[in-house]
Amino acid sequence: MGHFVTLATCALNQWALDFEGNLERIVSSIVQAKSQGASLRVGPELEITGYGCLDHFLEGDTYLHSWEMYTKLLQHEDCQDILLDVGMPVIHKNVRYNCRMISYSNRILFIRPKLWLANDGNYREMRYFTPWMRPRHVEKFALPRMITEITGQTEVDFGDAVLSTQDCVVGAETCEELFTPDSPHIDMSLDGIEIFTNSSGSHHQLRKLDLRLNLITQATAKCGGIYLYANQRGCDGDRLYYDGCPLIVVNGKVVGQGSQFALTDVEVVTATVDLEDVRSYRSSMSHGLQGRTTPSYPRVHGYFALSKSGSVFDPNIVPTAPRPIKYHSPEEEIALGPACWLWDYLRRSKAAGFFLPLSGGIDSCSTAVIVHSMCRMVVKACDNEDRAVIHDARRAVGLSAGDDYIPTDPVEFASRIFHTSYMGTENSSFDTRKRATRLASEIGSYHVDLNMDSAVSAVRDIFVVVTGKKPLFRVHGGSATENLALQNIQARLRMVLAYLFAQLLPWVRGRSGGLLVLGSANVDECLRGYLTKYDCSSADINPIGGISKTDLKRFIAYARDEFKMPILQSFLDATPTAELEPITETYVQSDEADMGMTYEELSIFGRLRKIDKCGPYSMFIKLYHEWTPRLTAEQIATKVKNFFYYYAINRHKMTVITPSYHAESYSPDDNRFDLRPFLIPNQRYSWAAKKIDEVVSILKTNKE
Repeated sequence: MGHFVTLATCALNQWALDFEGNLERIVSSIVQAKSQGASLRVGPELEITGYGCLDHFLEGDTYLHSWEMYTKLLQHEDCQDILLDVGMPVIHKNVRYNCRMISYSNRILFIRPKLWLANDGNYREMRYFTPWMRPRHVEKFALPRMITEITGQTEVDFGDAVLSTQDCVVGAETCEELFTPDSPHIDMSLDGIEIFTNSSGSHHQLRKLDLRLNLITQATAKCGGIYLYANQRGCDGDRLYYDGCPLIVVNGKVVGQGSQFALTDVEVVTATVDLEDVRSYRSSMSHGLQGRTTPSYPRVHGYFALSKSGSVFDPNIVPTAPRPIKYHSPEEEIALGPACWLWDYLRRSKAAGFFLPLSGGIDSCSTAVIVHSMCRMVVKACDNEDRAVIHDARRAVGLSAGDDYIPTDPVEFASRIFHTSYMGTENSSFDTRKRATRLASEIGSYHVDLNMDSAVSAVRDIFVVVTGKKPLFRVHGGSATENLALQNIQARLRMVLAYLFAQLLPWVRGRSGGLLVLGSANVDECLRGYLTKYDCSSADINPIGGISKTDLKRFIAYARDEFKMPILQSFLDATPTAELEPITETYVQSDEADMGMTYEELSIFGRLRKIDKCGPYSMFIKLYHEWTPRLTAEQIATKVKNFFYYYAINRHKMTVITPSYHAESYSPDDNRFDLRPFLIPNQRYSWAAKKIDEVVSILKTNKE
């Protein structure tokens, strides 16, 4: 008879430093796991503190409160008779470690520190923790007195050990270790470990999920085994959205998968698997021979079994059948990920709603449609009787927990929490104003339509009175300096008005609190610096700041059909324009004409700069091979040099850019992700430009 075991993994919406709330969600996941018959439950990385505590991991209080919460967990009546793999930070010999706490029924079995830390991109784990880096090494850890008082234990093993139960062996690897070239599960599988747990704090990035899931499925497809992947989900107080998708894989086949995007705080995935399937899968001669030469892991013995006892066949225990992996399209990812991020930010900040300057262009349109998507998700969760979402929705609209309001229509819900404004000037067109008004009506926002010419004139007149000089737009004979300054007056006044309306509109509507101001600068404009410092790009949060213009257009086309909003086609058809200069019979301002490059080209430049780590010279060489003969070497050189020129002179804008949802691998966010100088010397790129010109000259000579 096979050894059937039911195992559980989960996605938890933890919040950095919300110790009591995090504990409540952990206990809830354990209760759900036990109710589904699971004998093992694994949770996300650092789930007791929340993953994103950042420099709070350097504070002693964080470790004290973690042990206090863990003490409550060990004593909790609902947390007995199940093997638990829980994440929290631990100090051992005055060194901070990112750890897994392995326990069973009020007793700690051992503590497993993370071997290899994530320390690139958005991650700075080595700023707070030290990697263990000692495979298969174990030493004693002195337990705090609060633990000794409830378990009677004074010390436990600390290190890279595995758990040997009466019917199988369980080993742990944590997040980044899966991505390393020599992942722990390889040697573990050769040493007879059947079950691998992976506790992760992995964030969403467009088109990234397949990489993660491929690594998980390939791990057991090659080595055999049962892999349980747990992940945090939600915004825990930063730019990242952790995208859940808990997974259970047996010998390379998925038998359990959770949702990637959801508003629910706790999602538990269980599967019943046959341990004998793993042993049969590993019956090859090569596996046996390599296993003989693999160093053994220290085994901590647990005198219990994960499978039910008895040798009598039980027809009610049925192994879970394999299933196909569920992936979202990039357009769906944009519709769902930033929407979940906004919801977490709204409910946890306890703001009265959102305020968005709605320009009639595709960027602010995208932000508005993401808010609409959020409202749809809230209504769907309420339809499913998610009590936590219902409670948060009532608070968001200004009602107490005792009220019986439940959102049933996304447009009606938006009318309570979403506020938009078209801030027109004499340079604005009828078309953009009409599009903004129609979109606001379609999604249900509380919309304000205003003209701000008097404010613009007042600011300009102050300058005229003080200096005696009157700046003019370029089309009226002014210089480039005058033209830019007059555009920036309008842009910056919109930011001032946005915060004024965000603070007072709830008061106008008889409510308390303020609104979160939403930004709408996309990742390509940020990279190029095509925005005014302290204009409407300056906001509280920006759901599209990590998304390219190309992807936003695809998203709007998707939303047009999926959300049945034909008005969105007019945004796709419109030419992107800032509308900061006067419109004449011969001139209409265009974004791509102003930038000197297309949005598609900007995305290519961004990926080469950040992902491929190209400077100007190597970027030119790559693009020469990709873009010729469509473009000449001279044209490619001009585009590359222009990009780096504007990138350099505008880099300072990234120091104050609005916190944005991280969705793209070439984001120029200076505060967390893309760390570079913001005062770049001209010489840095002048030498590269000379080398590019040399290549162009050689190519031209050879052609002649």
